[in-house]
Amino acid sequence: MAEVRELRVTLTVDDFDAALAFYRDTLGLEQLADWSGDDGRVVLLGAAAGRLELFDERQAESVDRIEVGRRVAGKVRLAFEVDDSGELAERLATAGGEVITGPVETPWGDRNVRLTSPDGTQLTLFTPGG
Repeated sequence: MAEVRELRVTLTVDDFDAALAFYRDTLGLEQLADWSGDDGRVVLLGAAAGRLELFDERQAESVDRIEVGRRVAGKVRLAFEVDDSGELAERLATAGGEVITGPVETPWGDRNVRLTSPDGTQLTLFTPGG
């Protein structure tokens, strides 16, 4: 069995420049490569670590209820550990994101903010508790 070495999530966006500014320039993901060419634009962005978190529907509903108060996320939601979820959410809102709710203190001790990116992807920003 082959060992997985990297996980990539691919977002197809309508406004490439706005998405790049949102994820790279405001959220702070590092630009690792730019393979844009005649066939289209592609930039690889990276964070220090990546994980794949699998939820069943009941767990997704529970997390949505804690963070937002009701079920709102689709099948995919990106979560980013950040130093200050509230402050970064404000900057992302200025860059075209839409804060859904938060910050909220979760039962597991994190400070979470839920927002939607300009391309419609739902995000959770979380700052681990002390």
